Amino acid sequence: MAEATIEGKGTGDYLGTGRRKSSVARVRVRPGQGQILINSRPLEDFFRNEQQRAAVLAPLKATERQTAVDVLIRVHGGGLTGQADACKLGIARALKIMDQELEGPLRDGNLLTRDSRMKERKKYGLRGARRGTQFSKR
Repeated sequence: MAEATIEGKGTGDYLGTGRRKSSVARVRVRPGQGQILINSRPLEDFFRNEQQRAAVLAPLKATERQTAVDVLIRVHGGGLTGQADACKLGIARALKIMDQELEGPLRDGNLLTRDSRMKERKKYGLRGARRGTQFSKR
């Protein structure tokens, strides 16, 4: 997860990978004007919920880089909330690689910690992970 260059352009792209539940986000951060594209769509089109948009923007606000970098994200798997949190972690990791000085504010905002909670597997003899079958007296 170091600096990568795109063929022919010579510009430095900083890569970060974020995961949450079954969502995976591959993030590229480059110096720019603050444009955020998720799966080739603007942030407002991809995440319609304000809470999800705030999660994606949290690392940029914590480091005050909203208008200093462009963010390109490819995300797949899971639902929208998991994808938003995966994007958040990927952006934070890419910003940390871009500038080591930003690790402090990102760490203080708990933005570099992966949320390890996953769905519990279903067990045999039960109707789900923990729920048993309905009791019948007769």
